Amino acid sequence: MSETPQSAWKTTRTEPGPDLVIFRSRFDWVVNPRNGMTLKAIVLEARDWVNVVAMVSDDKLVVVSQYRFGNGRMSLEIPAGLVDPGETPLQAAKRELEEETGYTAREWKPLGWSFANPAFLTNRAHTFLARGLDRVGDPSPEEGEDLAVAELTLAEIRQAIREERMRNTMTLFALSRVFDMRSDI
Repeated sequence: MSETPQSAWKTTRTEPGPDLVIFRSRFDWVVNPRNGMTLKAIVLEARDWVNVVAMVSDDKLVVVSQYRFGNGRMSLEIPAGLVDPGETPLQAAKRELEEETGYTAREWKPLGWSFANPAFLTNRAHTFLARGLDRVGDPSPEEGEDLAVAELTLAEIRQAIREERMRNTMTLFALSRVFDMRSDI
């Protein structure tokens, strides 16, 4: 790490790019303060999203398995989704938990937020811990979703990580906010 303070990059021009349904893209021309070079950067403007660590008991969580277009595989994850316009992150977390799993929770604890990938994304990922779960119905997935819901123990989750069935970065990050996921892995 350099001992000299870093200067701010200056944006000299912004141009809209294609609308990508869940992202709006734009191109920014930015000047590197270190060498004066102008670079064209792509930025994906995205809504914030939420991740829910939903605990059935001290040792059991609700998870979902769903197909992911990016890697063309089934992905074992915690309930998660986009924050809709006009929603708070907590409202979105409650909605996503019920939509994806059929569960509601009596206790909610915010665990903070992180930038999902600030290299090119504008959004934040908000993480919540949900306890006191009640099964209130069946999942009601969106048009592009086909979810399987399961309750897994921490040992089963660690096994899924070892077997590379659970590899979603935001899921692993959210779990690490609640549990030490390093042991036995």
